[in-house]
Amino acid sequence: MITNDLTLLPNDSQRLANFCGQLDTHLRQIERRLQVDIANRGNLFKITGQEASVNAASAVLNTLFANTEKEQLTAELIHLAMQEASIDLSIMATELAPEPTLSIKTKCGMIKGRGINQQQYLSKIVSHDINFGVGPAGTGKTFLAVACAIDALQNEKVRKIILVRPAVEAGEKLGFLPGDMAQKVDPYLRPLYDALYDMLGNERVEKMIERGIIEVAPLAFMRGRTLNDAFIILDEAQNTTVEQIKMFLTRVGFGSIAVVTGDLTQVDLPSEKTSGLRHALEVLKDINGISFTFFTARDVVRHPLVQRIVTAYEHYEQQLKK
Repeated sequence: MITNDLTLLPNDSQRLANFCGQLDTHLRQIERRLQVDIANRGNLFKITGQEASVNAASAVLNTLFANTEKEQLTAELIHLAMQEASIDLSIMATELAPEPTLSIKTKCGMIKGRGINQQQYLSKIVSHDINFGVGPAGTGKTFLAVACAIDALQNEKVRKIILVRPAVEAGEKLGFLPGDMAQKVDPYLRPLYDALYDMLGNERVEKMIERGIIEVAPLAFMRGRTLNDAFIILDEAQNTTVEQIKMFLTRVGFGSIAVVTGDLTQVDLPSEKTSGLRHALEVLKDINGISFTFFTARDVVRHPLVQRIVTAYEHYEQQLKK
């Protein structure tokens, strides 16, 4: 056990109130997550615990206090800061790319990668024509891909965004869906719409869809097309067949960027079908010009319990394989 004394400057009462939260709720959140004890008098803080935890907590406190100059702290922001600080600092020093962190400006603010994997994911998308982002739910695979697509469109690197998803039900039969083709496939593409609405606003997205600048389509409609000057995202690729993902990857034309995202632990295909994503990762692993980013439970940026759930399932599946 060690104790670290930390002085946060400037000694501003409003910033300290924002920093600590009502009844010190922010401090208690950090204590529970990082397994430390935090005591303070004004801007003087004392952190006690195991050395790695104390170092991580110190980094979190410094980062969050700096943020209080411009924003109101929330439980979510604190969780995200702890996600980054929990990564072993020696790993961060060797893995973190030397170039500045990429930031993408959208209607909802600046978007940047949280942690090493997300930052490298953004860098790879910028520098590669075909990219794979693979990992559990909540790691930002789809959200960051949509942000890159919007950035490429706004900077006139592409002329349109194409969002693609296999129309596979998640473990249950939904039966006949009424309406035209757009209404039938909308439920499968809702996560992509949600990301677009967050970044551009509902009205602007609807106008861009009407003008064909944003196209949303089920994977089955891609056959026979060649997609030039487009940013194409294939989401939920774990539910493609081998034939479908091969067909999709061969649609990519000149001036286009493709991002394929998926979670191999959530395959909804019939048991006799091989996941196209799993197959593609093996077949294409040595192809130059294709990037691969593999996310883990530590990259989860949703509610802290989501990270624990993902880790529990991973541990359980590993035990079954033994």
